[in-house]
Parts: sequence; C-alpha cells; structure tokens
Amino acid sequence: EVQLQASGGGLVQAGGSLRLSCVASGFTFDDYAVGWFRQAPGKEREGVSCLSRKDGSTFYPDSVKGRFTMSENNAKNTVYLQMNSLKPEDTGVYYCAAGTTLCTLGLGSWGRGTQVTVSS
Repeated sequence: EVQLQASGGGLVQAGGSLRLSCVASGFTFDDYAVGWFRQAPGKEREGVSCLSRKDGSTFYPDSVKGRFTMSENNAKNTVYLQMNSLKPEDTGVYYCAAGTTLCTLGLGSWGRGTQVTVSS
C-alpha cells in the first residue's frame, strides 16, 4: 500500500523556521517526481516545491523562492521541506506528494497534510 505521511508542522512566529518531513512507504521516492503543496482556507492548492527526476531540478514558485528548500534522504525514503523566514501568508495545510507527472500535471499519490500556522 502506497502511503505518504507528512509531519513537522506547528505554530511559529513570523520570521521563524520549520522543517517538514514526509516518509513514504510502499514505493521508493527516487522513482518519482516528489513535491510539497499547501492549501490555505478558502484558497486553491498551491505547489511550493517539486523535484523533477527528468533533470534533477527543483521548482519553487516566487512566493517561496529563497526561503524554502526541499531535500531528500533516499536511505530513509524521506523528503524534507526546510522553511525559513516564514510569513503569515505561508499558513496552511502542507502536503507531500509523489508521481511521475506530479511536477507537470499535479497528479500523484498524496499524503495526509500537516498544519503550519505562522503568527504575525
């Protein structure tokens, strides 16, 4: 059974940092594109990072570029999202996902999210 479990969310003040983790079971992360997405109340889901296996590049939207960094530990089948200089607008539920066309079509397997709340 394919499972993804995100963790590491919490309440942090603006300017602070959090590191999210996502552990996969039932498949190997490095066989698929992998990424992090977030959704705030009343807003559409937004991609905040996506690692493409085609060229090894990681996409970040302008809203998080320079502040968020995604990494992976293949031995642990875990991906991370280091979030620095957090802003109140970063608040939302963060999800990790994996799939062959995740970075291009947003399709893949999704895990349960973890709540991130940034206070001003």
